[in-house]
Amino acid sequence: MAPKNAFYAQSGGVTSVINASACGVLQTALNSQEKIGKIYAGKNGILGALREELIDISTETPEAIAGLRHTPSGAFGSCRYKLKGIDENRAEYERLIEVFKAHDIGYFFYNGGGDSQDTAYKVSQIGESMGYPMTCVGVPKTIDNDLPFTDCCPGFGSVAKYVAVSIKEAAFDVESMCDTSTKVFVLEVMGRHAGWIAAAGALAAENENDAPHIILFPEIKLDKAAFLKKVDDCVKANGYCCIVASEGLQGEDGKFLSDAGVRDAFGHAQLGGVAPVIANMVKDELGYKYHWAVSDYLQRAARHIASATDVEQAYAMGKAAVEFAISGKNAVMPIVERISDEPYQWQIGSVPLADVANVEKKMPRDYISADGFNVTAECRKYLQPLIAGEDYPPYKNGLPDYVKMQKKLIDKKLPSFEV
Repeated sequence: MAPKNAFYAQSGGVTSVINASACGVLQTALNSQEKIGKIYAGKNGILGALREELIDISTETPEAIAGLRHTPSGAFGSCRYKLKGIDENRAEYERLIEVFKAHDIGYFFYNGGGDSQDTAYKVSQIGESMGYPMTCVGVPKTIDNDLPFTDCCPGFGSVAKYVAVSIKEAAFDVESMCDTSTKVFVLEVMGRHAGWIAAAGALAAENENDAPHIILFPEIKLDKAAFLKKVDDCVKANGYCCIVASEGLQGEDGKFLSDAGVRDAFGHAQLGGVAPVIANMVKDELGYKYHWAVSDYLQRAARHIASATDVEQAYAMGKAAVEFAISGKNAVMPIVERISDEPYQWQIGSVPLADVANVEKKMPRDYISADGFNVTAECRKYLQPLIAGEDYPPYKNGLPDYVKMQKKLIDKKLPSFEV
């Protein structure tokens, strides 16, 4: 009997190393042809399966596939599309199984965060109930570092490195001009409910008075009076104050300071814009000249300054996902297990998808300083190895030489499906 084919898809907000995971999946699958037949990728994530838009990996060159390891974003296209519960929208799950069955797909690798792991788990369930069992393995990915069980999430280490470098360099700029110009600088970073990315900014500080002087976490409601006093004290002591603020920062009433009143496909509030809110608060109350910046997509696309640790772990998670699948494991996700801090050592473990789905790991309170405006030594010990090492992409004409896939689609076999 010919081996079953495999389907890989990317989901949610992309990262600078999600393609390294894709590289791990594809290279390992291509080297396992005795157990895996053809390999397909979804055009724009799970939508590619629903629309029967399957990319034929055999048309991509080995050089292009290898180049995924140093190329940012989602090479095959990602999506923000959450499948509802099986009972709420069974038709979509049945469509997935119909497409997989039509193309003899028996392996499903879904590269994403908590919502994606939930989808992979549900597909494994409905496939069994429809008499077409699927081997479904999740591949962890999220810059937010909020997946449970895994020590860290691929994508986070590189964002952490970018944020730490950015605030360090910006602080040099602000300090040099603070006597006659800007005294307060605010850098806004991603993080809806978990402050891991904001916390990473603390790694820029080597000495007690180094920037960032204040970090604002979504886990800690903003005490406006205490915050303004800390800013004022900092400016008077150092001449300037640099702040890293998470987009998910909440006021004392528990509401997002930057909620734009819009919801995305997952029902999440559209955030962004907390930096000007904070900066104007400082201007109105203290009168200091300010500047602010929103790192936005730049932080998650910055492959040129990726953490070597992050790249290695991202590739390893993709490779392990395929190895798990062909060894008979199902409905699981590979994870990073920390063995030691110094030297930093880790190994690959696994966890059932049922335990991962829709669980969010926030910053532990003992990782945040008592006043709520910085991190503890324990947090720094956790974060430091995750940004270690450089893994520069090749350069051409002074710019990173990234790859683009051909993304040739195979012929459809089924009627169209409305998404």
